[in-house]
Amino acid sequence: MASTLAAAAERAEGLDEQGLAALRAEVADDVEAGARSADFRERALAYRAVGQLRFRQKLELLTRGLEDESPACRGAALLSLEALSRNHPGPANAVRSRLHQLANDDPNAAVRRLAVACLKNGSPQRDTIGLLEGLAEDDRQERDLRAMAARVADVLRRKSRER
Repeated sequence: MASTLAAAAERAEGLDEQGLAALRAEVADDVEAGARSADFRERALAYRAVGQLRFRQKLELLTRGLEDESPACRGAALLSLEALSRNHPGPANAVRSRLHQLANDDPNAAVRRLAVACLKNGSPQRDTIGLLEGLAEDDRQERDLRAMAARVADVLRRKSRER
């Protein structure tokens, strides 16, 4: 299963939408099974494959990934969510409150930064901008997180002015 998903992710590069749809149909069961695996590496691979295959039908699976006990799995789900929300804010908006929680208090610094990156793709909501400004100004936070939060808050402020 893991090798199937890894191979599918490689094959996905450069495919047109029709080719991707066929590939998604081919590996849909493997993605589901991988997300249920007891091995965190297989779960992470499944969550990451959702984004690599642009598998919008599996957004609920990513929501589960954001709740996973493994930081690697949460990170993989966030990477996929970020990829799926680049061109449309819907996926990021759908889990905004969870992204707020992850950005604000996940024990893993990389997961926190990935959650901030996902918030960049969402709609410019006042509560999100406020959270990011608070993180950017909090000297107790790691430097990279503060810098990223400041950049994303600035991007969202500009988006809100463009509306």
